[in-house]
Amino acid sequence: MKTRVCLVYGGKSAEHEVSLQTAKAVIKALDPSLYEIHPIYISIEGEWQKGPKLEGPVEEVKQLQYQNEQVQPLSLAAATEEEGYDIIFPLLHGPNGEDGTVQGMLELLNLPYVGNGVLSSAAGMDKVIMKNLFAQSGLDQVKYTWFIRSEWKANVEAAYEKVEAKLGYPCFVKPANLGSSVGISKASNREELVAAFEEAFQFDRKIIIEEGVVAREIEVGVLGNDEPACSVIGEIVPKTDFYDYNSKYVDGNTAMIIPAELPEGVEERMKEQAICAFKSLDCSGLVRADFFLTKDQRLMINEVNTMPGFTPFSMFPLLWKEAGVSYPELIKRLIDLGVERHQEKQQIKHTK
Repeated sequence: MKTRVCLVYGGKSAEHEVSLQTAKAVIKALDPSLYEIHPIYISIEGEWQKGPKLEGPVEEVKQLQYQNEQVQPLSLAAATEEEGYDIIFPLLHGPNGEDGTVQGMLELLNLPYVGNGVLSSAAGMDKVIMKNLFAQSGLDQVKYTWFIRSEWKANVEAAYEKVEAKLGYPCFVKPANLGSSVGISKASNREELVAAFEEAFQFDRKIIIEEGVVAREIEVGVLGNDEPACSVIGEIVPKTDFYDYNSKYVDGNTAMIIPAELPEGVEERMKEQAICAFKSLDCSGLVRADFFLTKDQRLMINEVNTMPGFTPFSMFPLLWKEAGVSYPELIKRLIDLGVERHQEKQQIKHTK
């Protein structure tokens, strides 16, 4: 009997297009002899639309979107009851999908789903909360500070002076709740810092500013629930000034070295810290953990991504491929991990 998988993709997010690329790749990877695929598209306006059941892979996920202007809002609860989904696979990046909002809805509906839960998704999306939790776990990081929009507007000069005093130049300014390098700028002077603040605040009410360091960018995939395992380690070598949105998704203007050549002992330390980060956010299913490695072998965690992309340029599936886990097998493992976690949750008592 086929497993009925509901793929949820799109989303009301600046990472909408990235999600479409991820959905296309996952749909192609799912074996139609093993899985009954039910797509649900979330428009950029936030409308949920149920597509037709797929009998095989499609070339473009946009073909699955209903063109009818009179689309009725979808009730996932009703759709689940009607179709009998075995598991939900959220292929959503960024706010309104990767940040715990959809996960919270799925928890209320008591539906099994792939990937991280409410807490880990929310904490992993908010870079400030994430870094604060990493600090509590003793993980080494670059220096950072943050502002909310109202605080910045109340005294912009004080905000810039705080960054200069605490971090100096160069520094990186990012929206706190966004991924895929959207809204990120590098600032090397006050003029660039002002522009970077204005750019980042277009995408979020809270921004984070991080110290710029000269370091290699190395990444590792983590897979599992209570007993997570790490992939091989890869290195990002951007040809641009830093690994921005275009480098990731548009022109592929970057090099990925898999496996990365690392000094003795670094791989072991990195995997230990990746699992520490995974557990500190109470993650489940998957994360990609990103680190900086300086010339003096100082290893600093940068962030974790609780829903890394599965595009042709994505690091996460490539790391696991090098570790001997094919793309279709990786998808299968994630589905199995989602079912496993849901079954464990059903053992929790809700009465005395």
